[in-house]
Amino acid sequence: MAPPAWWYDADGGWPARLLAPLGALYAGATAQRLARGAPYQARVPVICVGNLDAGGSGKTPVTMALAERLSARSVAVQVVSRGHGGRLAGPVRVGPAHTAAEVGDEPLLLSAFVPVWVAKDRAAGVRAAEADGARVVVLDDGFQNPSVTKDLSLIVVDAARGWGNGRPIPAGPLRERVAAGLARADAVISLGDAAAQDRFAARWGAALVSLPHLRGELRPLPTGMPWAGLRTLAFAGIGQPEKFFATLRGLGAEIVATRAFDDHQPLSRAILQRLEAEAARLGAQLVTTEKDAARLPPEMRSRVLVLPVRLHLEDWGPVEAALDRLGLGQSQGASIRS
Repeated sequence: MAPPAWWYDADGGWPARLLAPLGALYAGATAQRLARGAPYQARVPVICVGNLDAGGSGKTPVTMALAERLSARSVAVQVVSRGHGGRLAGPVRVGPAHTAAEVGDEPLLLSAFVPVWVAKDRAAGVRAAEADGARVVVLDDGFQNPSVTKDLSLIVVDAARGWGNGRPIPAGPLRERVAAGLARADAVISLGDAAAQDRFAARWGAALVSLPHLRGELRPLPTGMPWAGLRTLAFAGIGQPEKFFATLRGLGAEIVATRAFDDHQPLSRAILQRLEAEAARLGAQLVTTEKDAARLPPEMRSRVLVLPVRLHLEDWGPVEAALDRLGLGQSQGASIRS
């Protein structure tokens, strides 16, 4: 379900004010859960890539880029994910035989780059990664999960949306209040173009004065694909499908139709048959995201083009310095994909 538009208004208007008491209860419950936790202290550093709000903010590309940075330092890194949308409770190491229905689309995507464990019990997942030889564990999400001690927490936020009206669910998009979350964070990574970054800084800069603030964006990965002028039917089931459509347009593709699905929505054969029939009628090529491609049935993968994106940060320095402090190898320079 798409979030209500008033979550991202300046104050949310009367719906946010009406739901404010429930938001206060939600934030209070989060605070109590965090305070009551008896977290597992891993034998290796644990780095959390999380967020303060519900919905897509870009955590998975940040996790992918961070894993590349750690691998470049010759550090054995493994990722632990809850496996949203997958039915396996785990801990289970994701392999090529798994499907998105079993382990979730994001772990399946990440597993092509780094060893990934799916575990509804995050502490059990971290233990499994340790036993498998990990020298550092990256949690993909889990900032509000108290079961594991985090040695470094990076908060990812979409610069265009920011933290919305600043209110907790259901009065706004927040899992917890901004001040409470940032008090436990080590850095904030905002993702978006220059205009969005400036708006984010103007709205939230005062809250970030005590934290490193890293600006970045997700850029298409050069693949040699001649996107310019290509007639496409673009579909996506991610947190913000419109961002994918905008990226595709920015490459010069002619989008003749778009179809937006819920985040992590299963792509059934019936849905894909309808998309394929519509694309044929329009004389268009089906195009989707990497995350959606992980949910395609095998017979469809050769018939759908994929637009991959990668994280670009203006300055990796604060992250590299934090990895140095954790004793995680030595920086070998910029990642080839940054």
